[in-house]
Amino acid sequence: MFLYRLGGLNLQLEKDLLDTWLSLSQIYSNITDKLEQALMQEYDLSLKEFYVLSFISKSEDKELRLQQVQEMVGLSQSATSRLVVRMEAKDCGALERHICEDDRRGIYTQITELGEIKYLHALQTFNRVIESELEKEGLKSKFQAIVRDMF
Repeated sequence: MFLYRLGGLNLQLEKDLLDTWLSLSQIYSNITDKLEQALMQEYDLSLKEFYVLSFISKSEDKELRLQQVQEMVGLSQSATSRLVVRMEAKDCGALERHICEDDRRGIYTQITELGEIKYLHALQTFNRVIESELEKEGLKSKFQAIVRDMF
């Protein structure tokens, strides 16, 4: 009987953890959808494109190797290449590519002045949506406390 009760407690804990995880996943998914919609509507940027601008903007020389971008954004090599090509296009002009002088196989992408301006404006929208959605969920102060405790 003791083992059964103990097993029941473990099972309940596992169910509670699963329910918590599913709730967090749902909140993440909802916020991601809102971010995607706002960025696309206001700046014609996907969330992945916004992340690329963010990563490159924060890098030391405001440039990254395409392989680094691929790893940071979590896309395949071909998907990363297509994304960067779209962001280099005349109608976007946020990025430009160049070949590494030391290693001709290395291709870098660099954020342009236009890309930097687009990123900074989009960052304001990103922060506004995050703040609004966390407030709706009643999670803003809890989220801030978690982040504060991590660092």
